[in-house]
Amino acid sequence: MEVRHAYVFTALQILAVGVLVWVLVTWNTPWNAMRYIGTALAVVGVSLVGVARFQLGKSFAVKAEAHELVTRGLYSKFRNPIYVFGVVMLIGLILVVQKPVLWIALVIMVIGQVIRARREARVLETAFGDAYREYRSKTWF
Repeated sequence: MEVRHAYVFTALQILAVGVLVWVLVTWNTPWNAMRYIGTALAVVGVSLVGVARFQLGKSFAVKAEAHELVTRGLYSKFRNPIYVFGVVMLIGLILVVQKPVLWIALVIMVIGQVIRARREARVLETAFGDAYREYRSKTWF
């Protein structure tokens, strides 16, 4: 990813986090157990998405590309921590806003992420061969 595109993408991510925080704080539902749990999940999810994005560094790309096989940090346990913790964040947001129709969006998002993860896995396996297969055997999703 070009440096300029990386800065724009990062700025958009920061803006999205700001919007998420604003929604969590100002949503017009009472502060009950579901909202507290949802807020905690959303904050943890978005924080770990940020950590994973940082750990991926220059290997981050919107379209599947093989720059480097990142196996440190969150990537030592999860092959796709951005996807995993993105789901955690969305579950938290759904619990906060308490709109059941959003569970459908979650299912659609998970299906899309599984398809994308498989596409990325093919690219990485082609580029890194046995090293990727060994990494895949030691990590989850």
